[in-house]
Amino acid sequence: MSSEYAKQLGAKLRAIRTQQGLSLHGVEEKSQGRWKAVVVGSYERGDRAVTVQRLAELADFYGVPVQELLPGTTPGGAAEPPPKLRLDLERLAGVPAEKAGPLQRYAATIQSQRGDYNGKVLSIRQDDLRTLAVIYDQSPSVLTEQLISWGVLDADARRAVAHEEL
Repeated sequence: MSSEYAKQLGAKLRAIRTQQGLSLHGVEEKSQGRWKAVVVGSYERGDRAVTVQRLAELADFYGVPVQELLPGTTPGGAAEPPPKLRLDLERLAGVPAEKAGPLQRYAATIQSQRGDYNGKVLSIRQDDLRTLAVIYDQSPSVLTEQLISWGVLDADARRAVAHEEL
């Protein structure tokens, strides 16, 4: 394994660990000593080679697919990440409630959960769009077109939805 590849693999391991809110010692505690902090740290720094077997076991411990840990891969194997979905909250406020009521309530709930009250834009995830599509009884692509026509989503959202449907 090349030194650069080991460092990239280590960066992915570190990112997954920190996303889960774990310190190196937290990994050791959570695994009841199966994963020593010093060993995981050396994998993350690229100082120590990890076998395929150990990588699979570590992926299982973190609850992620092995491919998420491999350098040069992105979720879903995409060449580039899809554009972010951003709701224009100022324009959303101007859409009649009989049309946008469910979306307004959903956005308010997300804002409350995040403590995000900037009032201008709100980033949503693909899962949020799928949930909203169920609420509106439409496919995500049809709902995306409707939200674009309301001026609530940017036209770039089409690429995000197209990426998701691949």
